[in-house]
Amino acid sequence: MSERLKANYNMGLNKEFYFWRTYDGQEIDLIEESSELLNALEFKWGGKNPVAPKAFREAYPEATFSVVNKDNYLEYI
Repeated sequence: MSERLKANYNMGLNKEFYFWRTYDGQEIDLIEESSELLNALEFKWGGKNPVAPKAFREAYPEATFSVVNKDNYLEYI
């Protein structure tokens, strides 16, 4: 996650970063917000491939959701 934050900073991208969690425990590891995009990132080192929590999908239907794992993490840094 810290590498993703550094990469955005080093590329001069003006993004805000957040963590998202509901009272019932649904969560997303990193939310990147820019003027044109809301991107949700879930970090999983194992073989899991989760989907975005239902509450998040309903609240932010225009947002993208990506799973970052050991096979694709270089694409995100």
